[in-house]
Amino acid sequence: MVQVDLNSDLGEGYGAYTCGDDDAMLGIVTSANVACGMHAGDPEIMANAFKVARERGVAIGAHPGFPDLWGFGRRRIPYSTGEIERFVAYQIGAAQGLASYSGHRITYVKAHGAVANIAAEDRSVADAIAKAVKAVDPSLVLLAIALTEQVSAGEAAGLTTVQEIFADRGYDDRGQLIARSKPGAMIHDQEEAASRVVEMVTEGVIISASGKRLPTRVQSICVHGDSGHAVAMAKHVRGALEQSAIALKSFV
Repeated sequence: MVQVDLNSDLGEGYGAYTCGDDDAMLGIVTSANVACGMHAGDPEIMANAFKVARERGVAIGAHPGFPDLWGFGRRRIPYSTGEIERFVAYQIGAAQGLASYSGHRITYVKAHGAVANIAAEDRSVADAIAKAVKAVDPSLVLLAIALTEQVSAGEAAGLTTVQEIFADRGYDDRGQLIARSKPGAMIHDQEEAASRVVEMVTEGVIISASGKRLPTRVQSICVHGDSGHAVAMAKHVRGALEQSAIALKSFV
């Protein structure tokens, strides 16, 4: 039987500000990437997300991003690779502390937003993230964007590296995510997203906007949790996978 993980980026509110419906998403996904307080999130939100995930048997990962609350971690900021290593390590540690406090355990790391997109194409930044993960805990899994430098860096560092695709994002013909500023970056139609995901998982490919198929391992699927239709999208994707006899299970 084909098996795959379904993950979402959660815990992305801050203080009195909410973002998405974490409680609903934690009833759908098998892994939760929780913001660590720099691009979003705070100790209260993190602790609650970890507690609910534990209660529902959902695996949890640290989701470190640029220190950029104003830009939600999606602005490209010229930090040095050393600075990136340290702020990634810092955020993993924060997540580990609050996960332990909540009776759960961080088992993987997935970079967020701009730092993740830069690491997809810039090996030095990908290496910085991998080094930070390994320095904090070499048993942590690196959840990496498929067909990118993140995968190569994780494997070179000796980390268990899992490749993910995105249900609600468009791809170019290189198998890279289309920039959010460009047409086709986001897929809003639930039927389109779900049917495309089933094809990518069963065939082991990324399908570009033009229809090109690029072979890759598909071990996890991300549905973003910060949009108004995130819960409906996640339910639809999960339902389509289950109807296609694809088992949903975390990779850790």
